[in-house]
Amino acid sequence: MSISADLSERNALITGASSGLGMRFGRILAASGANVALGARRKDRLEALASEIGDQATPITMDVEREADIIAGYDAAEAAFGTVDTVIANAGIDGQGMATEQAEDEIERTLSINLKGAILTAREGAKRMIEAGVPNGRIVMIASITAFEASPGLVAYSASKAGVVQAARSMAKEWARTGICVNTISPDYIRTDINNDWFETDAGKRQVKRFPKQRLMGEEGLDPVILMLCSDAAQFITGADFVLDDGQAL
Repeated sequence: MSISADLSERNALITGASSGLGMRFGRILAASGANVALGARRKDRLEALASEIGDQATPITMDVEREADIIAGYDAAEAAFGTVDTVIANAGIDGQGMATEQAEDEIERTLSINLKGAILTAREGAKRMIEAGVPNGRIVMIASITAFEASPGLVAYSASKAGVVQAARSMAKEWARTGICVNTISPDYIRTDINNDWFETDAGKRQVKRFPKQRLMGEEGLDPVILMLCSDAAQFITGADFVLDDGQAL
């Protein structure tokens, strides 16, 4: 798949960039010309990715559960590249566990990272864009198809992702006249390093066979939409959610 967008004038901050989709976003935005501030907790992985990308990337150790970390992360990104005008709030955990069995602290941690962290990341970016007079800011928040589906065993996770979708819609309206576009992407199952082993098992293969297209999308399936939403092409798109699930929810 060959997708292109001109992001050469953009400075992006991506959370959860040390693995999975966040790592993919860092690579694809940089390949399209953007400077990328790679934020996550695992410093060694960030440094390896930044080294791979080159001068367009800087690693930033940050924990989205802590507002002070988020503020420091933006400060570091600005020191490296200037005002951040593109934000991808991607950091998250799966928070698996049946509702009657999941511990209170795990529920709290899932909501804190997935929802509170996404809101704090987006609002800090918006504050700075507004103060700097950025005319075409872009904020993309990664939600999930579980925001719209009943998902036993993922109660806290699905609640957090439903919150992300609604928070993004509300922020989109709040900041509409500033030129900042806020949107969400809601993927379903995607093959990543984290779940690849599961989908190689017999049970995993049976699950894929139940999907309408009987296949599993790779991380690259999100490339076209993430690039579009981060580009000038998205100037008329705000408060929207893009379900990218290859028909899995049909």
